[in-house]
Amino acid sequence: MRELIIALGLFLFIEGVLYALFPSKMKNMLKKLDAIANKQLRTGGLIFALIGFAIIWYLKI
Repeated sequence: MRELIIALGLFLFIEGVLYALFPSKMKNMLKKLDAIANKQLRTGGLIFALIGFAIIWYLKI
């Protein structure tokens, strides 16, 4: 459980730094999400989730 909280904190830290350093670029990136089809977003999200799972699984062994 501790690792999950650390991972969440790291995610929030990285996300916050990006918005603090590049607010206009982050706004533009979010606007571009409307142009991407839901299927593409779902596929990309699944790929990143699987990569993340593989990294965690590899490091826990």
